[in-house]
Amino acid sequence: MSDVMPPPVHLDKVVEGLAENPALPAELVRRLFACRRGFGSVAKRPDLTDDMIAEIIAVDDDWLTHSLALNRSLPHAFRMTLTEHPDPATRAALVVGADNAPRELFERLLDDTGLRVREQLAQSDHVPTDLRARLAADPDPKVRATLAQWWTQAPEAVRRLLLTDPEDAVRAAACATYYRWLPHPVLPADLLPALLADPVTRAGAVRHCMLDADTARRLTGDPDEEVRKELASHPDLPPPLRDTLAEDPSPRVALRIFARQDTPEPARAAIHAQLLSDVPAPSWLTDLQDLEDDAFERQLTSEIARLEFRTLRLPWVTAGPLPYMDSPYACFRASAAMSDCLPEPVVARLLDDEESDVRTTMALHARDRIDPATAERIDRSYRPVKRTRWRPADDLPLPADVLRRLATDPDPRMRQLAPRDLDLPVELVRHLAADPDQTVRCAIAPHPRLPTRELTQLVADPSESVAIAAAGNPNLPPEHMHRLLALAHL
Repeated sequence: MSDVMPPPVHLDKVVEGLAENPALPAELVRRLFACRRGFGSVAKRPDLTDDMIAEIIAVDDDWLTHSLALNRSLPHAFRMTLTEHPDPATRAALVVGADNAPRELFERLLDDTGLRVREQLAQSDHVPTDLRARLAADPDPKVRATLAQWWTQAPEAVRRLLLTDPEDAVRAAACATYYRWLPHPVLPADLLPALLADPVTRAGAVRHCMLDADTARRLTGDPDEEVRKELASHPDLPPPLRDTLAEDPSPRVALRIFARQDTPEPARAAIHAQLLSDVPAPSWLTDLQDLEDDAFERQLTSEIARLEFRTLRLPWVTAGPLPYMDSPYACFRASAAMSDCLPEPVVARLLDDEESDVRTTMALHARDRIDPATAERIDRSYRPVKRTRWRPADDLPLPADVLRRLATDPDPRMRQLAPRDLDLPVELVRHLAADPDQTVRCAIAPHPRLPTRELTQLVADPSESVAIAAAGNPNLPPEHMHRLLALAHL
Protein backbone atom coordinates (compact mmCIF):
# COMPACT_ATOMS: atom_id res chain seq x y z
CA MET A 1 0.00 0.00 0.00
CA SER A 2 1.12 3.58 -0.60
CA ASP A 3 3.05 5.46 2.06
CA VAL A 4 2.19 8.85 0.57
CA MET A 5 1.53 11.30 3.38
CA PRO A 6 -1.90 12.93 3.37
CA PRO A 7 -1.87 16.68 4.06
CA PRO A 8 -1.88 17.40 7.81
CA VAL A 9 -5.00 18.87 9.36
CA HIS A 10 -2.94 20.75 11.95
CA LEU A 11 0.12 21.75 9.95
CA ASP A 12 1.42 24.40 12.37
CA LYS A 13 1.20 22.03 15.33
CA VAL A 14 2.78 19.23 13.31
CA VAL A 15 5.74 21.52 12.59
CA GLU A 16 6.07 22.12 16.34
CA GLY A 17 6.12 18.37 16.93
CA LEU A 18 8.69 17.95 14.18
CA ALA A 19 10.89 20.59 15.83
CA GLU A 20 11.38 18.23 18.78
CA ASN A 21 11.93 15.10 16.69
CA PRO A 22 15.38 13.78 17.75
CA ALA A 23 15.99 12.38 14.25
CA LEU A 24 15.38 15.68 12.44
CA PRO A 25 18.33 16.25 10.06
CA ALA A 26 20.51 19.30 10.75
CA GLU A 27 19.53 21.03 7.52
CA LEU A 28 15.87 20.78 8.47
CA VAL A 29 16.57 22.06 11.96
CA ARG A 30 17.99 25.20 10.37
CA ARG A 31 14.97 25.63 8.15
CA LEU A 32 12.78 25.75 11.24
CA PHE A 33 14.57 28.91 12.40
CA ALA A 34 12.45 30.75 9.83
CA CYS A 35 9.19 29.55 11.42
CA ARG A 36 7.20 32.38 12.99
CA ARG A 37 4.39 30.25 14.36
CA GLY A 38 4.37 28.30 17.60
CA PHE A 39 6.69 28.77 20.56
CA GLY A 40 10.12 28.31 19.00
CA SER A 41 10.59 24.86 20.52
CA VAL A 42 13.32 24.02 17.98
CA ALA A 43 15.60 26.27 20.06
CA LYS A 44 15.27 23.86 23.02
CA ARG A 45 16.89 20.98 21.13
CA PRO A 46 19.91 19.53 22.97
CA ASP A 47 21.79 18.89 19.70
CA LEU A 48 22.16 22.49 18.56
CA THR A 49 25.66 23.33 17.34
CA ASP A 50 27.41 26.60 18.16
CA ASP A 51 26.74 27.80 14.62
CA MET A 52 23.03 27.05 15.01
CA ILE A 53 22.87 28.87 18.35
CA ALA A 54 24.59 31.91 16.89
CA GLU A 55 22.13 31.86 14.00
CA ILE A 56 19.13 31.74 16.36
CA ILE A 57 20.48 34.73 18.31
CA ALA A 58 21.04 36.61 15.05
CA VAL A 59 17.46 35.91 13.92
CA ASP A 60 16.29 37.69 17.10
CA ASP A 61 12.78 36.27 17.13
CA ASP A 62 11.12 36.63 20.54
CA TRP A 63 9.89 33.03 20.89
CA LEU A 64 13.05 31.48 19.44
CA THR A 65 15.32 33.47 21.73
CA HIS A 66 13.17 32.82 24.78
CA SER A 67 13.19 29.07 24.09
CA LEU A 68 16.94 29.18 23.56
CA ALA A 69 17.38 30.82 26.97
CA LEU A 70 15.39 27.93 28.51
CA ASN A 71 17.65 25.34 26.82
CA ARG A 72 19.45 23.48 29.61
CA SER A 73 22.17 22.40 27.16
CA LEU A 74 23.05 25.97 26.16
CA PRO A 75 26.81 26.61 26.49
CA HIS A 76 27.74 29.16 29.14
CA ALA A 77 29.25 31.64 26.68
CA PHE A 78 25.91 31.98 24.91
CA ARG A 79 24.08 32.38 28.22
CA MET A 80 26.36 35.30 29.04
CA THR A 81 25.58 36.82 25.65
CA LEU A 82 21.85 36.58 26.36
CA THR A 83 22.22 38.41 29.69
CA GLU A 84 22.39 41.53 27.51
CA HIS A 85 19.16 40.72 25.66
CA PRO A 86 16.65 43.59 25.88
CA ASP A 87 13.69 41.34 26.79
CA PRO A 88 13.52 40.71 30.58
CA ALA A 89 11.45 37.55 29.98
CA THR A 90 14.37 36.09 28.03
CA ARG A 91 16.83 37.06 30.77
CA ALA A 92 14.54 35.47 33.36
CA ALA A 93 14.37 32.31 31.24
CA LEU A 94 18.17 32.08 31.52
CA VAL A 95 17.78 31.48 35.26
CA VAL A 96 15.21 28.72 34.67
CA GLY A 97 17.54 26.84 32.33
CA ALA A 98 20.76 27.46 34.27
CA ASP A 99 20.89 24.35 36.47
CA ASN A 100 24.68 24.12 36.40
CA ALA A 101 25.65 27.65 35.46
CA PRO A 102 28.78 29.17 37.02
CA ARG A 103 28.60 31.99 39.56
CA GLU A 104 29.40 34.58 36.90
CA LEU A 105 25.95 34.29 35.32
CA PHE A 106 24.09 34.92 38.59
CA GLU A 107 26.38 37.83 39.48
CA ARG A 108 25.54 39.43 36.15
CA LEU A 109 21.78 39.04 36.65
CA LEU A 110 21.53 39.88 40.36
CA ASP A 111 21.14 43.63 39.78
CA ASP A 112 19.10 43.22 36.61
CA THR A 113 16.55 45.99 36.07
CA GLY A 114 13.86 43.43 35.18
CA LEU A 115 11.62 42.48 38.11
CA ARG A 116 10.89 39.07 36.57
CA VAL A 117 14.62 38.30 36.42
CA ARG A 118 15.18 38.98 40.10
CA GLU A 119 12.01 37.11 41.07
CA GLN A 120 13.29 34.10 39.16
CA LEU A 121 16.64 34.36 40.94
CA ALA A 122 14.77 34.44 44.27
CA GLN A 123 13.09 31.14 43.35
CA SER A 124 16.24 29.34 42.21
CA ASP A 125 18.20 27.00 44.47
CA HIS A 126 21.05 27.17 41.95
CA VAL A 127 21.97 30.72 42.93
CA PRO A 128 24.98 30.76 45.31
CA THR A 129 23.83 31.35 48.89
CA ASP A 130 25.65 34.65 49.41
CA LEU A 131 24.26 36.09 46.18
CA ARG A 132 20.75 34.91 46.89
CA ALA A 133 20.91 36.43 50.37
CA ARG A 134 21.38 39.87 48.82
CA LEU A 135 17.85 39.63 47.42
CA ALA A 136 16.49 40.00 50.97
CA ALA A 137 17.37 43.69 50.58
CA ASP A 138 15.99 44.02 47.05
CA PRO A 139 14.19 47.35 46.55
CA ASP A 140 11.05 45.65 45.25
CA PRO A 141 8.88 43.90 47.88
CA LYS A 142 7.69 41.36 45.28
CA VAL A 143 11.23 40.01 45.04
CA ARG A 144 11.59 39.84 48.81
CA ALA A 145 8.21 38.11 49.18
CA THR A 146 9.18 35.59 46.49
CA LEU A 147 12.44 34.90 48.29
CA ALA A 148 10.57 34.34 51.56
CA GLN A 149 8.18 31.83 49.97
CA TRP A 150 10.78 29.85 48.03
CA TRP A 151 13.90 29.91 50.22
CA THR A 152 12.55 28.04 53.20
CA GLN A 153 16.00 27.05 54.47
CA ALA A 154 17.59 30.48 54.15
CA PRO A 155 20.20 31.44 56.77
CA GLU A 156 18.64 32.80 59.95
CA ALA A 157 19.93 36.32 59.31
CA VAL A 158 18.06 36.35 56.00
CA ARG A 159 14.83 35.02 57.48
CA ARG A 160 14.99 37.59 60.27
CA LEU A 161 15.21 40.37 57.71
CA LEU A 162 12.20 39.00 55.87
CA LEU A 163 10.16 38.35 59.03
CA THR A 164 10.65 41.96 60.13
CA ASP A 165 10.29 43.55 56.71
CA PRO A 166 8.31 46.82 56.67
CA GLU A 167 6.04 45.50 53.90
CA ASP A 168 3.03 43.40 54.97
CA ALA A 169 3.27 41.16 51.89
CA VAL A 170 6.87 40.24 52.65
CA ARG A 171 6.22 39.42 56.30
CA ALA A 172 3.15 37.39 55.33
CA ALA A 173 5.22 35.38 52.86
CA ALA A 174 8.01 34.84 55.40
CA CYS A 175 5.58 33.67 58.11
CA ALA A 176 3.02 31.66 56.22
CA THR A 177 0.97 28.50 56.48
CA TYR A 178 2.10 27.48 52.99
CA TYR A 179 5.54 27.59 51.37
CA ARG A 180 6.77 26.54 47.94
CA TRP A 181 9.20 23.99 49.38
CA LEU A 182 9.48 21.66 52.33
CA PRO A 183 10.57 21.59 55.06
CA HIS A 184 8.88 24.69 56.43
CA PRO A 185 11.20 27.07 58.28
CA VAL A 186 11.33 27.24 62.06
CA LEU A 187 10.66 30.73 63.39
CA PRO A 188 13.11 32.38 65.83
CA ALA A 189 11.59 32.16 69.31
CA ASP A 190 12.29 35.79 70.19
CA LEU A 191 10.26 37.01 67.19
CA LEU A 192 7.18 34.90 67.98
CA PRO A 193 5.36 37.43 70.20
CA ALA A 194 5.55 40.12 67.51
CA LEU A 195 4.60 37.67 64.76
CA LEU A 196 1.62 36.43 66.76
CA ALA A 197 0.48 40.01 67.38
CA ASP A 198 0.75 40.95 63.69
CA PRO A 199 -2.46 40.12 61.74
CA VAL A 200 -0.55 39.28 58.56
CA THR A 201 1.80 36.79 60.26
CA ARG A 202 -0.47 35.47 63.01
CA ALA A 203 -1.72 32.36 61.19
CA GLY A 204 1.79 31.28 60.26
CA ALA A 205 3.07 31.84 63.79
CA VAL A 206 0.41 29.76 65.58
CA ARG A 207 1.99 26.37 64.96
CA HIS A 208 5.31 27.59 66.42
CA CYS A 209 4.05 29.17 69.63
CA MET A 210 3.73 27.79 73.15
CA LEU A 211 -0.02 27.83 73.62
CA ASP A 212 -1.19 29.10 77.01
CA ALA A 213 -4.86 29.22 77.96
CA ASP A 214 -5.29 32.98 77.42
CA THR A 215 -3.66 32.91 73.98
CA ALA A 216 -5.75 29.90 72.96
CA ARG A 217 -9.00 31.62 73.98
CA ARG A 218 -8.06 34.78 72.12
CA LEU A 219 -7.13 32.90 68.95
CA THR A 220 -10.33 30.83 69.07
CA GLY A 221 -12.27 34.02 68.43
CA ASP A 222 -9.97 35.38 65.74
CA PRO A 223 -11.92 36.54 62.66
CA ASP A 224 -9.30 35.03 60.33
CA GLU A 225 -10.24 31.49 59.32
CA GLU A 226 -6.56 30.67 58.70
CA VAL A 227 -5.69 31.51 62.31
CA ARG A 228 -8.45 29.30 63.69
CA LYS A 229 -7.50 26.54 61.27
CA GLU A 230 -3.90 26.54 62.50
CA LEU A 231 -5.08 26.69 66.10
CA ALA A 232 -7.28 23.65 65.52
CA SER A 233 -4.16 21.60 64.74
CA HIS A 234 -2.09 22.81 67.69
CA PRO A 235 -1.12 19.89 69.97
CA ASP A 236 -1.66 21.97 73.14
CA LEU A 237 -5.20 23.08 72.30
CA PRO A 238 -7.34 22.71 75.46
CA PRO A 239 -10.23 20.22 75.07
CA PRO A 240 -12.98 22.81 75.71
CA LEU A 241 -11.64 25.01 72.91
CA ARG A 242 -11.20 21.96 70.71
CA ASP A 243 -14.92 21.29 71.15
CA THR A 244 -15.71 24.92 70.33
CA LEU A 245 -13.72 24.77 67.10
CA ALA A 246 -15.43 21.50 66.19
CA GLU A 247 -18.53 23.64 65.58
CA ASP A 248 -16.70 26.43 63.75
CA PRO A 249 -18.66 27.86 60.81
CA SER A 250 -15.69 27.18 58.53
CA PRO A 251 -15.58 23.54 57.39
CA ARG A 252 -11.80 23.84 56.93
CA VAL A 253 -11.40 24.64 60.63
CA ALA A 254 -13.72 21.81 61.65
CA LEU A 255 -11.77 19.45 59.41
CA ARG A 256 -8.61 20.15 61.41
CA ILE A 257 -10.49 19.09 64.54
CA PHE A 258 -11.67 15.96 62.70
CA ALA A 259 -8.02 15.07 62.06
CA ARG A 260 -6.89 15.33 65.70
CA GLN A 261 -6.11 12.13 67.58
CA ASP A 262 -7.78 13.43 70.75
CA THR A 263 -11.09 14.35 69.11
CA PRO A 264 -13.99 12.36 70.59
CA GLU A 265 -15.57 10.03 68.06
CA PRO A 266 -19.05 11.61 68.28
CA ALA A 267 -17.56 15.00 67.37
CA ARG A 268 -15.54 13.42 64.55
CA ALA A 269 -18.64 11.73 63.17
CA ALA A 270 -20.64 14.97 63.35
CA ILE A 271 -17.98 16.86 61.39
CA HIS A 272 -17.89 14.09 58.81
CA ALA A 273 -21.65 14.18 58.44
CA GLN A 274 -21.60 17.95 58.03
CA LEU A 275 -18.93 17.74 55.30
CA LEU A 276 -21.06 15.25 53.38
CA SER A 277 -24.27 17.21 53.89
CA ASP A 278 -22.67 20.26 52.26
CA VAL A 279 -22.04 18.44 48.97
CA PRO A 280 -23.19 20.79 46.19
CA ALA A 281 -25.02 19.93 43.01
CA PRO A 282 -22.69 18.54 40.32
CA SER A 283 -23.04 21.70 38.25
CA TRP A 284 -22.14 24.14 41.03
CA LEU A 285 -18.90 25.20 39.32
CA THR A 286 -20.70 26.05 36.09
CA ASP A 287 -23.32 28.14 37.84
CA LEU A 288 -21.01 30.58 39.60
CA GLN A 289 -22.59 33.55 37.85
CA ASP A 290 -25.81 32.79 39.75
CA LEU A 291 -24.12 33.01 43.17
CA GLU A 292 -23.64 36.11 45.27
CA ASP A 293 -20.07 36.75 46.44
CA ASP A 294 -20.71 35.46 49.99
CA ALA A 295 -22.52 32.37 48.73
CA PHE A 296 -19.76 31.64 46.25
CA GLU A 297 -17.10 31.96 48.97
CA ARG A 298 -19.00 29.56 51.23
CA GLN A 299 -19.44 27.10 48.38
CA LEU A 300 -15.78 27.29 47.43
CA THR A 301 -14.65 26.87 51.04
CA SER A 302 -16.84 23.78 51.41
CA GLU A 303 -15.47 22.30 48.19
CA ILE A 304 -11.88 22.90 49.30
CA ALA A 305 -12.65 21.28 52.65
CA ARG A 306 -14.04 18.19 50.92
CA LEU A 307 -10.95 17.93 48.74
CA GLU A 308 -8.71 18.31 51.79
CA PHE A 309 -10.77 15.64 53.54
CA ARG A 310 -10.33 13.15 50.70
CA THR A 311 -6.57 13.74 50.55
CA LEU A 312 -6.10 13.85 54.33
CA ARG A 313 -3.33 11.61 55.67
CA LEU A 314 -2.85 11.19 59.41
CA PRO A 315 0.62 10.23 60.70
CA TRP A 316 -0.80 9.05 64.03
CA VAL A 317 -3.02 6.56 62.19
CA THR A 318 -0.08 5.36 60.08
CA ALA A 319 1.97 4.86 63.25
CA GLY A 320 -0.70 2.64 64.82
CA PRO A 321 -2.77 1.40 61.87
CA LEU A 322 -4.51 -1.76 63.03
CA PRO A 323 -7.44 -0.15 64.90
CA TYR A 324 -8.38 1.76 61.76
CA MET A 325 -8.63 -1.02 59.19
CA ASP A 326 -12.42 -0.82 59.21
CA SER A 327 -12.78 2.89 59.86
CA PRO A 328 -15.84 4.48 58.23
CA TYR A 329 -13.50 7.23 56.99
CA ALA A 330 -11.58 6.41 53.81
CA CYS A 331 -8.81 8.85 54.74
CA PHE A 332 -8.18 6.82 57.93
CA ARG A 333 -7.97 3.58 55.96
CA ALA A 334 -5.65 5.20 53.40
CA SER A 335 -3.46 6.51 56.25
CA ALA A 336 -3.32 2.99 57.68
CA ALA A 337 -2.36 1.64 54.26
CA MET A 338 0.77 3.82 54.37
CA SER A 339 2.18 1.70 57.18
CA ASP A 340 5.09 -0.60 56.33
CA CYS A 341 4.28 -3.18 58.99
CA LEU A 342 0.84 -4.49 58.05
CA PRO A 343 0.19 -8.25 58.20
CA GLU A 344 -0.72 -10.01 54.98
CA PRO A 345 -4.47 -10.35 55.68
CA VAL A 346 -4.75 -6.62 56.34
CA VAL A 347 -2.85 -5.80 53.14
CA ALA A 348 -5.21 -8.04 51.18
CA ARG A 349 -8.25 -6.40 52.76
CA LEU A 350 -7.03 -2.88 51.95
CA LEU A 351 -6.14 -3.89 48.39
CA ASP A 352 -9.80 -4.80 48.02
CA ASP A 353 -11.15 -1.67 49.74
CA GLU A 354 -14.24 -0.05 48.24
CA GLU A 355 -12.37 3.25 47.79
CA SER A 356 -9.92 3.59 44.90
CA ASP A 357 -7.67 5.89 46.93
CA VAL A 358 -7.25 3.28 49.66
CA ARG A 359 -6.55 0.46 47.19
CA THR A 360 -3.99 2.55 45.34
CA THR A 361 -2.25 3.71 48.52
CA MET A 362 -1.99 0.13 49.76
CA ALA A 363 -0.59 -1.08 46.44
CA LEU A 364 2.10 1.62 46.43
CA HIS A 365 3.15 0.65 49.94
CA ALA A 366 3.26 -3.09 49.29
CA ARG A 367 4.82 -3.23 45.83
CA ASP A 368 6.70 -6.42 46.53
CA ARG A 369 3.36 -8.16 47.18
CA ILE A 370 1.58 -6.93 44.04
CA ASP A 371 1.17 -9.48 41.25
CA PRO A 372 0.25 -8.44 37.68
CA ALA A 373 -3.44 -9.25 38.14
CA THR A 374 -3.65 -7.02 41.19
CA ALA A 375 -1.68 -4.26 39.50
CA GLU A 376 -4.05 -4.34 36.55
CA ARG A 377 -7.10 -4.32 38.83
CA ILE A 378 -5.77 -1.35 40.81
CA ASP A 379 -5.10 0.64 37.67
CA ARG A 380 -8.35 -0.31 35.98
CA SER A 381 -10.40 0.84 38.95
CA TYR A 382 -8.32 3.94 39.70
CA ARG A 383 -10.46 7.02 40.30
CA PRO A 384 -8.27 10.01 41.22
CA VAL A 385 -9.47 12.57 43.75
CA LYS A 386 -8.35 15.39 41.47
CA ARG A 387 -7.16 15.71 37.89
CA THR A 388 -3.75 14.14 37.40
CA ARG A 389 -1.74 12.53 34.60
CA TRP A 390 -0.31 9.93 36.97
CA ARG A 391 -1.86 6.48 37.14
CA PRO A 392 -0.96 3.36 39.18
CA ALA A 393 0.59 1.62 36.16
CA ASP A 394 3.31 4.28 36.20
CA ASP A 395 4.60 2.82 39.47
CA LEU A 396 3.22 -0.72 39.13
CA PRO A 397 4.37 -1.62 35.60
CA LEU A 398 2.58 -4.43 33.83
CA PRO A 399 4.40 -7.26 32.01
CA ALA A 400 4.41 -7.51 28.23
CA ASP A 401 1.84 -10.29 28.03
CA VAL A 402 -0.66 -8.17 29.97
CA LEU A 403 0.05 -5.08 27.86
CA ARG A 404 -0.54 -7.07 24.67
CA ARG A 405 -3.85 -8.35 25.96
CA LEU A 406 -4.85 -4.81 26.88
CA ALA A 407 -4.34 -3.71 23.27
CA THR A 408 -7.83 -5.04 22.53
CA ASP A 409 -9.44 -4.18 25.88
CA PRO A 410 -12.92 -2.61 25.68
CA ASP A 411 -11.79 0.31 27.85
CA PRO A 412 -9.73 2.89 25.91
CA ARG A 413 -8.03 3.95 29.12
CA MET A 414 -6.57 0.45 29.41
CA ARG A 415 -5.69 0.29 25.70
CA GLN A 416 -3.54 3.37 26.29
CA LEU A 417 -1.17 1.14 28.28
CA ALA A 418 -0.41 -1.30 25.47
CA PRO A 419 2.18 0.95 23.72
CA ARG A 420 4.35 0.72 26.83
CA ASP A 421 5.47 -2.62 25.40
CA LEU A 422 8.17 -1.42 23.02
CA ASP A 423 8.19 -4.85 21.35
CA LEU A 424 4.44 -4.83 20.75
CA PRO A 425 3.64 -6.98 17.68
CA VAL A 426 3.16 -4.91 14.55
CA GLU A 427 -0.39 -6.15 14.00
CA LEU A 428 -1.36 -4.79 17.42
CA VAL A 429 0.46 -1.54 16.72
CA ARG A 430 -1.56 -1.14 13.50
CA HIS A 431 -4.74 -1.96 15.38
CA LEU A 432 -4.04 0.77 17.95
CA ALA A 433 -3.11 3.29 15.27
CA ALA A 434 -6.64 2.93 13.91
CA ASP A 435 -8.29 3.09 17.34
CA PRO A 436 -11.45 5.22 17.46
CA ASP A 437 -10.25 6.88 20.68
CA GLN A 438 -7.79 9.72 20.14
CA THR A 439 -6.04 9.15 23.48
CA VAL A 440 -5.12 5.64 22.33
CA ARG A 441 -3.86 6.90 18.98
CA CYS A 442 -1.83 9.52 20.81
CA ALA A 443 -0.26 6.81 22.99
CA ILE A 444 0.75 4.69 19.98
CA ALA A 445 1.95 7.58 17.79
CA PRO A 446 5.55 7.66 19.20
CA HIS A 447 5.92 3.86 19.16
CA PRO A 448 9.17 2.59 17.57
CA ARG A 449 7.39 -0.26 15.70
CA LEU A 450 4.76 1.91 14.07
CA PRO A 451 4.89 1.23 10.30
CA THR A 452 5.50 4.19 8.00
CA ARG A 453 2.03 4.11 6.44
CA GLU A 454 0.27 4.29 9.81
CA LEU A 455 2.75 6.85 11.10
CA THR A 456 2.17 9.22 8.19
CA GLN A 457 -1.58 8.83 8.60
CA LEU A 458 -1.31 9.81 12.26
CA VAL A 459 0.62 12.94 11.28
CA ALA A 460 -2.57 13.89 9.40
CA ASP A 461 -4.84 12.80 12.27
CA PRO A 462 -7.81 15.07 13.05
CA SER A 463 -6.66 15.15 16.68
CA GLU A 464 -4.03 17.82 17.30
CA SER A 465 -2.33 15.88 20.10
CA VAL A 466 -2.06 12.75 17.96
CA ALA A 467 -0.56 14.67 15.04
CA ILE A 468 2.04 16.35 17.27
CA ALA A 469 3.07 13.03 18.84
CA ALA A 470 3.40 11.38 15.43
CA ALA A 471 5.51 14.23 14.06
CA GLY A 472 7.95 13.68 16.91
CA ASN A 473 8.43 9.97 16.11
CA PRO A 474 12.11 9.44 15.13
CA ASN A 475 11.05 6.85 12.53
CA LEU A 476 9.25 9.43 10.40
CA PRO A 477 11.10 9.17 7.06
CA PRO A 478 13.27 12.21 6.12
CA GLU A 479 11.38 12.65 2.83
CA HIS A 480 8.18 13.13 4.81
CA MET A 481 9.91 15.62 7.09
CA HIS A 482 11.01 17.56 3.97
CA ARG A 483 7.45 17.52 2.63
CA LEU A 484 6.01 18.84 5.88
CA LEU A 485 8.41 21.79 5.88
CA ALA A 486 7.66 22.45 2.23
CA LEU A 487 3.94 22.51 2.99
CA ALA A 488 4.68 25.01 5.77
CA HIS A 489 6.73 27.12 3.30
CA LEU A 490 9.87 26.63 5.32
